[in-house]
Amino acid sequence: MTNYRVIGLMSGTSLDGLDIICVRFSYRNTWKYQIEFSTTYSYSDEWIQKLKNAPQLNEEQIRLLDLEYGTLLGEMINHFTQENKIIKTELDLISSHGHTIFHQPERGITLQIGDGQSISNLTKINVINNFRAVDVSLGGQGAPLVPIGDQLLFSEYTYCLNLGGIANISINEKNEIKAGDITFANMVSNDLAKKKNLMYDIDGHLAESGRISVPLLNELNRLPYFDKPFPKSLATEGYVNWFKPVLEKYDLPVEDKLHTVGNHLCIQIKRAIKKIEFPILITGGGSFNSFWIKNLSNLGLNIKIPDRELVEYKEALIFALLGVLKKENLINVLSSVTGSSSDTSSGDMFNPNS
Repeated sequence: MTNYRVIGLMSGTSLDGLDIICVRFSYRNTWKYQIEFSTTYSYSDEWIQKLKNAPQLNEEQIRLLDLEYGTLLGEMINHFTQENKIIKTELDLISSHGHTIFHQPERGITLQIGDGQSISNLTKINVINNFRAVDVSLGGQGAPLVPIGDQLLFSEYTYCLNLGGIANISINEKNEIKAGDITFANMVSNDLAKKKNLMYDIDGHLAESGRISVPLLNELNRLPYFDKPFPKSLATEGYVNWFKPVLEKYDLPVEDKLHTVGNHLCIQIKRAIKKIEFPILITGGGSFNSFWIKNLSNLGLNIKIPDRELVEYKEALIFALLGVLKKENLINVLSSVTGSSSDTSSGDMFNPNS
């Protein structure tokens, strides 16, 4: 039997903080997992601004930020292990997604910061990160990466939907995996909620109180991205460059925009799901948006929401698994979902300097 004890890190586009888990994996014919500890460390206002502004930095400034953010991650991991009395010598590795600064696969560019050597030196633990770059170099989207984890850990579900900053889905039909980013989710909802001095739309109450704008809904649904087939991926650049400008054209109350965007989200999700009677595992922060979940149910989807820990930490769990797969030299990025020329065992490995 193969056994690993791993720290998994995930920082998403919604900038709500760093998700950290400690998880045990075992393999005997199938992969099994047990989450031991999990938490989310919120970013300071200063770090939120640094990460937001990073795409405007020059190359030297980005490299410095990469080192600085790697140091921050290392410090957070040290705090996490101390807080939970985790003995570091019992950990096999740290698997870190990093924080995405650029993701433009059509130009051959993807960058997730969080210097692996800095993390390894601070924690004295082996680190694996940078899971997307090889796939992009082979002509792929470098995303989504979660489907391999959905296939190995949640194979009983035909559909696995993540409602994070971006809504993405894995579709497992006849042992063939398809996947992609559907549309913007918490990224747009949180952005609109800030106009009401809220970090996010709590339980979807603002959206629930709004009214639909049919012209806005139609214009969002007609955006070219939504007619593209999978594989396809989204990033912050898309939100800033072509989604948000449509929202800003309309002089509407925030509640109406949230209501309309929620309807757009649910329509696009249903478009991606061909067999609505099959169960759909839904995770990510958007699982707590009662307006979205009610609308999806009203569309006839067979929704399954797991326990809160899996809802919040499924992505960190799967990135922990990606590190294990890389360590075992097994495939961890699927060309069938990214569009690259081949499956790969991706990731950069770092050992602590003595």
